[in-house]
Amino acid sequence: MGRVNGKVAIVTGAARGQGEAEARILIAEGAKVMLTDILDSKGEALAQELGDNACYMSHNVCDEAAWTKVVEATEAKFGPVTVLINNAGILKINALPDTPLEEYMQVINVNQVGVFLGMKHITGSMKKAGGGSIVNISSIDGLVGMSHAISYVASKFAVRGMTKSAAVELGPFGIRVNSIHPGGVETPMVTQLRGDEPQSEQQESGGGFGSDVPLGRIGQPEDIAKLALFLASDDSAYSSGGEFIIDGGMTAGFTIGS
Repeated sequence: MGRVNGKVAIVTGAARGQGEAEARILIAEGAKVMLTDILDSKGEALAQELGDNACYMSHNVCDEAAWTKVVEATEAKFGPVTVLINNAGILKINALPDTPLEEYMQVINVNQVGVFLGMKHITGSMKKAGGGSIVNISSIDGLVGMSHAISYVASKFAVRGMTKSAAVELGPFGIRVNSIHPGGVETPMVTQLRGDEPQSEQQESGGGFGSDVPLGRIGQPEDIAKLALFLASDDSAYSSGGEFIIDGGMTAGFTIGS
């Protein structure tokens, strides 16, 4: 028996990286999943690989009308939605005085407004289903600051706060809302920070690279996916409004000496 048998999920930013890992594990554990992204060729190929329990839609998370279409299409294909993983996100690196307002708002729109719209438009479907679980991917940068990333940090602190507000409001309807706060994860966003390749739109990750992590390694997308699976499943039935840190101990404290 899969841990999410019979559940219907939407995963944003699911074409690759962390979102792909989340979609894969949900399907492996029995869910039906609508994958959304703006990387259409990758998303379509992944959905085809994952089989009949997967479907892909092109989806700009900043577009409110697009959210209506995604929810309606998911219900038509699989039934009322019981899991939403708000995974889509972008990162822009710039010094505070050099950050254009347009760039700042681009990050806020994807990372913050996209999460708001997802929660707003999924509520009706989850009420029809009798409850559900919303998992918002924040970051350790929603707990502590990071230089040259004021828009990203602002958006991730906002996701943390919106999660708690939504958990209070939606709890009476059996809808749980939690946030995940990854540290460094081996995704396109981290390779962007390293300068290895251009930025990938709508692929989520936390900050940091693993060299100073107490567990001695950078996180893998599967690490985050397993936590998302727990929060999507009934194993976490009494968890709501929580912030789940998964950073290999990065934010636990500091080491002095050797």
